[in-house]
Amino acid sequence: MHPLSDDLQENLDRLVVESLENGCIWGLKDNDDNWALVGSTDNDTIDVIPFWSALELAQALCTGDWDVYKPVAIEMEEFLDDWLPGMHADVLMVGINWNVELEGQEMEPLDVLEEFEAELD
Repeated sequence: MHPLSDDLQENLDRLVVESLENGCIWGLKDNDDNWALVGSTDNDTIDVIPFWSALELAQALCTGDWDVYKPVAIEMEEFLDDWLPGMHADVLMVGINWNVELEGQEMEPLDVLEEFEAELD
């Protein structure tokens, strides 16, 4: 598995292509069944749920303060049909293939949905 790029667009493209190829996208859950949630770097009033295109990329963050989390696969149909519209309604952002320093792009869920739909067309 090659590492993430410093190019945010490349990481977004990778998230879309690899997730569709694998049929799932990866999030992180703790033992209490809570998804990892991080405050937005762009807006203090909005939280971000980070997602990754591969198990190994998600697993890399499960150390230190984040060792309470485990990667969990979300089926693509559920992610596209339920998660993204639900996150939009809940005013949450999507973290795109963040690196181990929790750095990466934050996107509006419906914009992420458009990226997936464009790839599927």
